[in-house]
Amino acid sequence: AAVAQTAATVLDALAASIALHEPGLRQLVFRAAAGPSAGSVVGLRIDAASGIAGYVFSTGQPIAVANVGADPRFDRTVAEATGYVPVSIIATPLFDDAGTVGVLEVLDRRGGSFTLRDLDVAAALAREATVVVRSGRRDRDAGSLLRAALEAVAGADGAVAGGLDAAAIDELVAAAAMALPGDPDDP
Repeated sequence: AAVAQTAATVLDALAASIALHEPGLRQLVFRAAAGPSAGSVVGLRIDAASGIAGYVFSTGQPIAVANVGADPRFDRTVAEATGYVPVSIIATPLFDDAGTVGVLEVLDRRGGSFTLRDLDVAAALAREATVVVRSGRRDRDAGSLLRAALEAVAGADGAVAGGLDAAAIDELVAAAAMALPGDPDDP
């Protein structure tokens, strides 16, 4: 849940989830979630090609959808089953050279729409989550995960538009760590 909570915190979103692929079943299983319906999301299984998560998993393409109700890929029945129907979504695959292992979804940015920069941040978090999933390590500290993702987004020069320098990264890591409930060892 630490990665999902970190994604929600950093992207100022109401909810986030991680669904991992179970190849033998051709399903995505939601393994971690943060937000109002997190408890009803974890354990939910969907077809690996169903909904926006299935689209992202199947194509390997990250997407940002400003109005999910108008998007034909959105599977409303899955959202209604959880009790949380989002308005906007960022979804990005968890992938590496060996393939795609799942999907990170971030739902409903507070105070506005998701931006392309938000999609970049979500992709950086997804890359780090993929490392955790692939290695089977559950003990990775959420703060180091967030720091690595933010440093990747900041780029080699150490700063990007918006002032994401070392001090800003330290401040975001500290704020996110304070907002993380529960067990930081759970992805």
